[in-house]
Amino acid sequence: MLNSTNHTLFLLLLLFAVSLPRKCLSLDSDSPVHGRTFNRPDPLRHFKDYHGDFDVRNKHYLASAAFTGVHGYSFAGVWLLFGLVLGIFIIVKSLSGVTPSLSCLDHYYIHILFLLLILTSLALIASSFVLATSQRTLRRTEKLKETVVNIGEEALEAIGRVMRTTKQIEYLLLPYNPQISMSLNSTTEALRTNSRVIRRFIDRSEQSFNKATHTSHTAHIVVLGLNLVTLVASLVLMLLYWRPGFIIIILCLWILTSLCWFLTGFDYFLHTFADDACSALEDFEKNPQNSSLGSMLPCINNSFSGKLIAQIGSTIHSFIVELNSNVSVLYELLGISQEKEEIIGVMKICNPFSGAPNYTYIPQSCPHDAVRIGDLPKFLARFTCSREDTIEKCRKNGRFVPQTSYNMAHAYSRSIQDMLDIYPDLQKLSKCTMVKNKASEIVLHQCKPIRVSTKLLWALMMSLSIIMVVLVFAWVVEALRCWKKPVSTWFRI
Repeated sequence: MLNSTNHTLFLLLLLFAVSLPRKCLSLDSDSPVHGRTFNRPDPLRHFKDYHGDFDVRNKHYLASAAFTGVHGYSFAGVWLLFGLVLGIFIIVKSLSGVTPSLSCLDHYYIHILFLLLILTSLALIASSFVLATSQRTLRRTEKLKETVVNIGEEALEAIGRVMRTTKQIEYLLLPYNPQISMSLNSTTEALRTNSRVIRRFIDRSEQSFNKATHTSHTAHIVVLGLNLVTLVASLVLMLLYWRPGFIIIILCLWILTSLCWFLTGFDYFLHTFADDACSALEDFEKNPQNSSLGSMLPCINNSFSGKLIAQIGSTIHSFIVELNSNVSVLYELLGISQEKEEIIGVMKICNPFSGAPNYTYIPQSCPHDAVRIGDLPKFLARFTCSREDTIEKCRKNGRFVPQTSYNMAHAYSRSIQDMLDIYPDLQKLSKCTMVKNKASEIVLHQCKPIRVSTKLLWALMMSLSIIMVVLVFAWVVEALRCWKKPVSTWFRI
């Protein structure tokens, strides 16, 4: 009876351990989900609408999300093309002997100069604000990255504890039940494979986060840094009133304006992506099975995981109840005769599980006179006859439990106790508690700041780009004002 119960217990735990990583921690799940979907043009499909959901692994989602910043990309291209056409027009006119210039408006000189000063100051202030907001966004994105990576790290730690335990149980039971040891060995290998998958996912996610956030931040620093230098240089040239240098300033500002508009589109894409990610996390928090993140962070169905955990608790509970109600069976298994049972007395093993129907794990609920299943070898050690002692000496000292029986009891009790010790980890893995807790933390504490930060970054970048357009036009007006000389003579000494 006891051997049958042991066998059933470990086969059930084996089934749980093998099925858990594939259903709860697999990162290649293709289970259908019905989360929030989008209707956005997809450049990779000839601008047909993308009707899918949030999925960073899907190039069509990324393309459609990036296309939301088309207003910035388009204006950057049109502005650059317009500047090229204007430059060619001026050069052609100059080479033909006709100098394109505006009529002299000397009485408007102070007004234009004042306008340039105001626009340049606004551009300097806006650039500073954009840099500060970009830095703030980087910090918040880094915090989000750490939270996401910690999800995988905590899962790896839990799997590592389960792996070490199953390996230990495998060695303990090998002399007494090779079949279960072999099964546990395959379980350990399955856990190790899944841990490698999770590690690769963590590394790729971390690299992707770093590449995206640091590339964006570096682009903002480079473009806006050059913009600040150019704006300061334009102020110096304005005060010196060195007209040949105006054309260089206009050329630099024109290119920087195009880059600013491109970053405006990219920042809108970042805001869209952050909003989509937070919306997906909100859906995941409400219903993991119906969220688009369910395919990337899959969890066992709640009803299935609840039944599975309850079944494990029921099996261990029934096993200990059987031991407590049939102590004579245990004594018989250990080779203790009926005469010696009275010496040992009635032994009660602690049952850490409540009764039906929930079988809740409550390790603190054990009575004072009960023995933990893991402490059973300590209890039997007082009555165990070691191999070094003779039979007569053992009988004289009241040690009548054979060493081999003690070793077997130690192996089984230690194995069950080890399984009880990792039971909380099994609960977390089966119910994806770690994933849900981290998702709730992101939704509650990080989503709103990231949404506000990315939207503010886009708004400031848009404002800077508009200011730069007006500023460049003002510089063009000032450069062409009263210029009657051909362009070919501008740089002659």
